[in-house]
Amino acid sequence: MTQQRRIVVAGVQGVTGRAAALRFAGQPDTTVYGLSRRRAAGLPGVQEVSVDLLDPDDARRTLGRIGNVTHLVFGAYVEKPTAGEKTAVNVSLLRNLLDAVEPNSPGLRHVTFYQGGKAYGADLGPFKTPAREDDPRLMPPNFYYDQEDLLRARGAGRWSFTGLRPEAVCGYGVGNPMNLAMVIAAYAVLSRELGLPLRFPGTEAAYRALYQVTSAEILAEATDWAGRSDAARDGIFNITNGDQFRWQHMWPRIADMFGMACADPVPTPLERTMADKGPLWARIVEKHGLQPTSYDALVSWAFGDFIFNSGFDNVSSTIKARRAGFGACIDTEDMFRTFFDRLRRDKVIPPS
Repeated sequence: MTQQRRIVVAGVQGVTGRAAALRFAGQPDTTVYGLSRRRAAGLPGVQEVSVDLLDPDDARRTLGRIGNVTHLVFGAYVEKPTAGEKTAVNVSLLRNLLDAVEPNSPGLRHVTFYQGGKAYGADLGPFKTPAREDDPRLMPPNFYYDQEDLLRARGAGRWSFTGLRPEAVCGYGVGNPMNLAMVIAAYAVLSRELGLPLRFPGTEAAYRALYQVTSAEILAEATDWAGRSDAARDGIFNITNGDQFRWQHMWPRIADMFGMACADPVPTPLERTMADKGPLWARIVEKHGLQPTSYDALVSWAFGDFIFNSGFDNVSSTIKARRAGFGACIDTEDMFRTFFDRLRRDKVIPPS
């Protein structure tokens, strides 16, 4: 007989958590709870729960009413200016979640959490590529390591965990600080409205370096696999689309997706240059009858600056996941095209 799954997804308002929750929703014998501090997003098939995981009392009180959780998916994240502050707050989020769920869920079987390129030093400068999961750790503090150590200690002999390492997750949703595809879409729409070509805003080195991204749907599929597969127990796995590209080749194709000409790169600090474009975005929204998305919640230009100025190869090996049985992949060009088409269909951006 199939066992009933009760899955809690922390950070359901983020691109990663949203995709995971929707992947689970509607599956047989599965109940999905989506946690966030913000208002409900209206995700079909997901029971959304408002809770502050930084408040241990609120977490215990709110999550204690759920009970009998079998799987946790941890996609919550709080941005802080220093590595030490990031570690303190993000480890607290995970610890408070476990403290609230474990007492009422003796049948907890698995926890999936997300890491990323910072585990290899992608935020620090050039690093060994292709990066592998058995590469040695870097100098702490690094909250990925501390979260992993917490899970190893807490779950030992009782439940298992899996850490997934994507790169630049691209998925549906706005208001997430790390949604590269949304940065590109907003930048293209604003450039076109101003009668400009689509010009790569980063450095020449970044334009020519090898890069990779991860579709939120691929990551959600990996999350589903991690909670079911014995081969994923207590392991760390790189998860990407399965291909690599150079922006010098991808950028003209993206320009074509928006019906725009492509121009040579000129380093343009997006956080500063796009700061005054809110009124322009408001006019675009009114002109095309788009969803009234706040410009401030639309994208993180600082995240775009970080990606578009990383002038070194960023490639990780996915052979470990493939050997363990996870082989899902997608052509990144197709991913971008599908994503932009969906934004148009849902009236987040105007027609091309």
